[in-house]
Amino acid sequence: MKVRTLAKAIQGRSRPSSIQFYIYRVSAQLHSIPKRPSFGIAFDIDGVILRGRTPIGDSPKALKRLYDDSGCLKIPYLFLTNGGGIPESRRASELSQLLGVNIDPIQVVQGHSPFKNLLKRFENELIVATGKGEPAVVMSEYGFKKAISLEEYASHFNNIDPLSPYKTLTTKQSIPRFDVKSERVKAAFVVSDPVEWSRDIQVLCDILRSGGLPGEKSDHQPHMYFAADDLEYQAVFPSERLGMGAFRIALESIFNSIHHKPLEYTSFGKPNPFVFKNAESILKQLQQKSQNFETLYMIGDNPLVDVKGATQAGHPWFSILTRTGVFKGKDNHTDYPANQVVDSVQEAVEYILQREGYL
Repeated sequence: MKVRTLAKAIQGRSRPSSIQFYIYRVSAQLHSIPKRPSFGIAFDIDGVILRGRTPIGDSPKALKRLYDDSGCLKIPYLFLTNGGGIPESRRASELSQLLGVNIDPIQVVQGHSPFKNLLKRFENELIVATGKGEPAVVMSEYGFKKAISLEEYASHFNNIDPLSPYKTLTTKQSIPRFDVKSERVKAAFVVSDPVEWSRDIQVLCDILRSGGLPGEKSDHQPHMYFAADDLEYQAVFPSERLGMGAFRIALESIFNSIHHKPLEYTSFGKPNPFVFKNAESILKQLQQKSQNFETLYMIGDNPLVDVKGATQAGHPWFSILTRTGVFKGKDNHTDYPANQVVDSVQEAVEYILQREGYL
């Protein structure tokens, strides 16, 4: 199976947005300090900063070390997560409340954030979005004019989900905003971890092997995008939970078994080097620094995602692995060893500040 590369998948640039305001706001804080650091930090969220909605590893204390006494940002940082499902502005507001520091939307890079780069290609096309949270709202805020959730889309096709009579949660059919029964879906987006696997796999297979109009047959497969490809991640439950990568494997296996052509798709998210290059670009914008960073620190809990991604991205990335999430080993990971292993994000930040001479 040949997977389309990100270079071919991403076309055009997203429309001007309030991002410039946030860049100005945060960079203004950085200009207020006499010495601008030559390093930046990217934090994973689940298993590093939070477990569910509960801060872990003294994360509020760790983040406050990156601000001065007046509350202005001292060290440029952002959150680099494969999670998502809600707009970056809302996630920033939630994180600010949970962690007790002021976080701007520009500092939140979620798995689906790169989808905005596809706006020029699909702005006026019918697209389907699925996942927990509000996937269609996310896509609409990026500027996609005809985004519809898979849940709503499926409700307009009688009996498309054969198991719906046995489910306690049902979706009431609403008045369609688009002509979904005659207009073909041009692309499907898995924005966040799907909630209803059986329905989503069934409906996505219908869309993908019908040329975008369930019930018909066509050799043309609409575009398929995944926000991330994590097989597992750390949630509230003690052991890891299956992630979007597991859903992708399930969909791909089934689709390839019932269709004569293999599934074509594009996955974003860590560990793809594109994500790290994008994070570096955002950190540069925040600091408005003409020179390159000497070091960018990736603090994560998953060797196969955070450490692997930082390693593949190469200089100036430096990986720090915490023991508060997926990784719990005493020693370094065998296959994807980090540059440094610590017990918590608080210890990681202390290590960085000491290494950079900011203590």
